[in-house]
Amino acid sequence: MAEYKHGEMDITVQTKTFNGFIKATTWCVVAIAFLCLFLAVFAA
Repeated sequence: MAEYKHGEMDITVQTKTFNGFIKATTWCVVAIAFLCLFLAVFAA
């Protein structure tokens, strides 16, 4: 079994996945906020 050395693992894929998740979450929150604003202004 290989010896573990802290900080040597390649985490580029995990970093890209995390950044994509954060970006998608941000866009969803903005879209929901605009939807709520739209409904508040134009709902009967």
